[in-house]
Amino acid sequence: MAKEIERKFLIKRELWQPQSPGMEIRQGYLSLDPERTVRVRTKGAKGYLTIKGKNQGISRTELEYEIPYEEASQMLEELCLHPLVEKTRYLEQHGQQLWEIDIFAGDNEGLAVAEAELPSEDTALALPIWIDREVSGEARYYNSSLIKLPYKNW
Repeated sequence: MAKEIERKFLIKRELWQPQSPGMEIRQGYLSLDPERTVRVRTKGAKGYLTIKGKNQGISRTELEYEIPYEEASQMLEELCLHPLVEKTRYLEQHGQQLWEIDIFAGDNEGLAVAEAELPSEDTALALPIWIDREVSGEARYYNSSLIKLPYKNW
């Protein structure tokens, strides 16, 4: 089974500027069960179905499948919980680490998060100057939590 090991950080927007074009992402959830989440996402012109297991530290099982864009769009509109999570994702290389920077829109506008996927939980991570603070274990920053309590309501 595939394993996701990820650390999540808030960013200092005044110190970060996009270095690459972003990719529009819309995502919703079919299940928010604490033991497993089931996510539908459109990313550019592609659709994905992702199943994630329960977090254990910064690790969890993750299985992702590409699905037809039209079916993903229909699931987002007709089957997923609302509001949807809308964001633009930027990929930035810093040293040896590829960072995913998500700038949220819609009900989560104002939230900006950087994520680093790691090969192991004890991998050293050099932080860019635009990193603010780590929020890896804070559930309210999980995308699945933003469905229940959007950033605008914090």
